[in-house]
Amino acid sequence: MIHWLQHTTGGLLTLAAVSIAVLLLLIIRFRVEPFIALIVVGLLTALADGLPVGTIVGTAQKTSDSLLEKGFGSILGHITAIIGLGTLLGAILEKSGGARVLTSALLRAFGEKRAPLAMGLSGLIFGIPVFFDIGIFVLAPLVYVAARQGGRSILLYCLPLIAGLSMTHAFIPPHPGPVAAAGLLHVDLGWVILMGAVCGIPAWFISGVLFPSWIGKRINIPVPEEMIAADDTEAPEESLPSLALVSAIIAIPLVLILAGTFGSIWLPQRSAAAGVAAFIGTPAVALTIAVLLASWLLGTRRGTTGRELAELSAAALRPVAMILLVVGAGAFFGAVLSATGIGKAVADSLHNAGLPVIFATYVISCGLRIAQGSATVAIVTTGGIIAPSVAGLGYSQVQLALLVVAIAAGSIIASHVNDGGFWIVSRYFGISVADTLKTWTVLETLLSVTGFAMAAVLMAIF
Repeated sequence: MIHWLQHTTGGLLTLAAVSIAVLLLLIIRFRVEPFIALIVVGLLTALADGLPVGTIVGTAQKTSDSLLEKGFGSILGHITAIIGLGTLLGAILEKSGGARVLTSALLRAFGEKRAPLAMGLSGLIFGIPVFFDIGIFVLAPLVYVAARQGGRSILLYCLPLIAGLSMTHAFIPPHPGPVAAAGLLHVDLGWVILMGAVCGIPAWFISGVLFPSWIGKRINIPVPEEMIAADDTEAPEESLPSLALVSAIIAIPLVLILAGTFGSIWLPQRSAAAGVAAFIGTPAVALTIAVLLASWLLGTRRGTTGRELAELSAAALRPVAMILLVVGAGAFFGAVLSATGIGKAVADSLHNAGLPVIFATYVISCGLRIAQGSATVAIVTTGGIIAPSVAGLGYSQVQLALLVVAIAAGSIIASHVNDGGFWIVSRYFGISVADTLKTWTVLETLLSVTGFAMAAVLMAIF
């Protein structure tokens, strides 16, 4: 039995299934923190496969070659600076009033009749540097104002906004999900940004523009009474930064990263221009430049002291710790799956079944998301399962980026009561649980399915 479990394809697939089942049981039934559950299951899986203890955790003399340190170190060394800097950039933009500037400009440009589209574009643009929940906290008062002035269901205004925030959070770096998936599959972030936008924008239009315009006419939900005066404490217009400055700060890191990605293709190798493009286009460098500029232009130059910036940074970075722990533990679990041969067994079974890798990737991510609710856990676990499978397939950077999009798309499907985002949407916009299931859950599913469909079509082309 032990030999079958450790040395046959059927046994390894059984071990993989049992490992994932135990992982879900720990997270869902026993409420174990996901990063602890991932470590525990990774250790148990490695022991069940018969890996030497020294290989798993190292020895007293040397631990650097262990799966535990390699798993954590390989991914955290790649993404920690990116996620941290991206978080700081979003915090500075949010504190400066950039969200209000951007949304107000869009509302003026589109007018009252097209205010829902303006709210959707606000979420789409401002969602690039800020986390999903922070985007809701900051932009919700503007939704209340627009919905009250328009005299229509709040769904027409809040759904486009949260669709934009959700799309960028799932598909566009420097958000933790796509950055973690890119690190696990070893793909350049420039390609992830490009493919994420190409697949995500049509998905946002269907889920965040067309669907809300339909459902908003059928379910009428007024602005919550307790939120009517939410805009009374907003800063005066004259104290806010300019739209051009806010737009530039958001665009700078994306443009630099893309320049680094395509500069390596279009510029002569070993030329000075190629070296400059590679340096400033490194995600950590590009984000550092953007954070320094934002700190000066939106902070110091506008009267913010160094102490206030330090306090803002400390507050913004606190939630990042748990994200990094989950990602690191997920990478360790993936390293175990690779070392045990489970990854190869999964790849062989997919090949024998004739299933496209991108489809299997999406299904695995969907299953994990629906079962336990966390998009991050779904991403890192799926990445760990799939990474060994694609390592030897000779995929190009574009194809790997599309696999990242598929993983990200699966990680947001069918948000329901086990997802924190479900309750944020419900409580902030005064939507009942039943109506949240009819609106937000359907929106997330449309966003997921359309994003994956775009990725699958492009995968067939490339």
